Amino acid sequence: MAPDPDCIFCSIVAGDVAAEIVHGDDTTVAFLDHRPLFPGHVLLVPREHHETIEDLPALLVEPLFATARTLAGAVRRAMGSQGTFVALNNKVSQSVPHLHVHIVPRNRKDGLRGFFWPRNPYEDEAHLAAVADAIRAELAQASP
Repeated sequence: MAPDPDCIFCSIVAGDVAAEIVHGDDTTVAFLDHRPLFPGHVLLVPREHHETIEDLPALLVEPLFATARTLAGAVRRAMGSQGTFVALNNKVSQSVPHLHVHIVPRNRKDGLRGFFWPRNPYEDEAHLAAVADAIRAELAQASP
């Protein structure tokens, strides 16, 4: 997909906007987040402009997540953290409309709690089963 001229991440990938690049290969670029949760917070993006994980071509899924895996270990070791938080948003809470994976160094009692949002439990076992059935039905339609 062609770069989006209004996308800051496309501009970083192209080298038109400065960023502290920590990794680059044929399909991905990773750089330090300029508003990190903690020092070492990395953003990993596909070189091509794709807004969400659903938009990402199947051939780019494995390279993106293999790189996320490698970066998670590198960030943990480099920052001396106990672990990492690896996440991405699709549309909702996505501040830049270019797919990006957050790799954040984490330590126990670092101030971040859980998934940052309240839990909304299922009403009952029937509700849980209905939600599972709806997801399975969508997966069945998506299968080749």
